[in-house]
Amino acid sequence: MLQNKKFYRALCGSFFSFLLLSACSQIVQSVDKPIDSQEAKVLFDDFNYLNYKALSENGWKARTQTGHPGVKGAKWSQEGLSFLAASDGAKNGMIRMTSFTDGSGKNTQHTQFCHARKYREGTFAARVFFRDQPTSGADGDEVIETFYVISPLKSDMDLDYSELDFEYLPNGGWEKGEHALWATSWETFKLDPWTFVNEESTTFKSLQGWHTLLLHVADNEARYYIDGKLFAAHSGDIYPEVAMSINFNLWFTAEGLIKSGEKRVYQQDIDWVYHQTKKILSLKEVELQVEKFRKNEIRFIDNVAEKKPKLASPCGL
Repeated sequence: MLQNKKFYRALCGSFFSFLLLSACSQIVQSVDKPIDSQEAKVLFDDFNYLNYKALSENGWKARTQTGHPGVKGAKWSQEGLSFLAASDGAKNGMIRMTSFTDGSGKNTQHTQFCHARKYREGTFAARVFFRDQPTSGADGDEVIETFYVISPLKSDMDLDYSELDFEYLPNGGWEKGEHALWATSWETFKLDPWTFVNEESTTFKSLQGWHTLLLHVADNEARYYIDGKLFAAHSGDIYPEVAMSINFNLWFTAEGLIKSGEKRVYQQDIDWVYHQTKKILSLKEVELQVEKFRKNEIRFIDNVAEKKPKLASPCGL
């Protein structure tokens, strides 16, 4: 009988120890895992792809529509997208945009890719590699390296138009000097004659290398950060009224090409992109979520609901 009591005591002790360990394990796992997908509406992409087909299966598409902005007659093509393996700068791989020109429209390629048009308020972030010089050819062209959100322009001076831009111009442009990072928030515009309503800010510093761009859209204000440092805050009429798509593009200004027939090649890399709907996160909080996704080997997640009805995302202007 005594032996039986000892057995049952040991069994009960083991059982309760198991329950305690299980509970602790669940707590640790909940800390290590990314935010609950049932509570948070999130897009995260680590750009861990082998080809364009795999990219497109996760809702991204390359621009092929010709026209504004950039060099007249230039093509926009998925040929400008390439997929790179892990490196010191992007441990899970990255996507690279490559654009080139020889000064003529027919020999100019711009590059752009975009996600679904279903984003408006919350936190937007991307880790990007900017370059101050071309990867080949002569330097000096006015090239635009970007991360932005945008809706289609339905008509001239459309008041429902929405666009919030990060644009880096290493060689200057738009009547500003070299190494200019622009934050531009748009109410609307018209191409001909050129008329616009927007709010813009610029900061001047070489951004060669990796940087994290962070955008907060909330409480009637758009706030732009570079590596966690606030450099622009816009409000009022520029606040987005409608859903936008997430975009990256790399293009040349028509008026800023150098006088040379030599081919010049420029590139921009993107490590990852992150969005959380209607939630404002600091840079450290975003980086923590990215780290958790990676720890749990989550390369892509998108539980941000489509608008009803689903909105077209032309991946153009």
